[in-house]
Amino acid sequence: MLTAADAAELERCIRRGGLALFPADTVYGLAVDPESSAAVERLYRLKGRPPTRPAAVMFFALERLIATLPELPARTRAAAERLLPGPVTLVVPNPRRRFPLACGPAPERLGVRVPALAGALSPLRDVDAPVLQSSANLSAGPDAARFDDVDPAVRAAVDLALDGGELPGTPSTVVDLSDYDATGDVRILREGAVPAATVQDALGRASSGGRG
Repeated sequence: MLTAADAAELERCIRRGGLALFPADTVYGLAVDPESSAAVERLYRLKGRPPTRPAAVMFFALERLIATLPELPARTRAAAERLLPGPVTLVVPNPRRRFPLACGPAPERLGVRVPALAGALSPLRDVDAPVLQSSANLSAGPDAARFDDVDPAVRAAVDLALDGGELPGTPSTVVDLSDYDATGDVRILREGAVPAATVQDALGRASSGGRG
């Protein structure tokens, strides 16, 4: 079980420009400072992931996301408040081009996450710093539901490794809300831990408007 000391050490690691292995509400992930080009490059290099692929910025509490992105359109913000915290990644408008290292070739769109941290993971709610996060695997490798499932090469390369026990093992559902305020369009880019129908029910819509 994680402790307050573990959460504090995770935050210190991120703020120092380190690379951390941590448990989320889906699978094990890797986390770095989203504003540090050196740390982000290190994460991508470890995974063998092309730097042009976008990643998500994770906040450990919903109020921190809302405070950091006050420019979110009202309808999109309301949708985020219905879907988060939870095992969902939202792609939202990013008119101020925040966190460009996470955006890949589309800086006007940003992926955001707020995990549902309960039980053994609840101490992580106290982490104040946002992180750029990606699954703790080599590119195209299997997701890790247990600490021991993480590739040994990944475990050996990080500065901090937190074992949160066995996780659900299914990655987040990715929901594109980038046009939601303008058109009401919701696109499910990847169906994962949350069924597409549940997302639509939460948003009060009957259809997804397409899938990517």
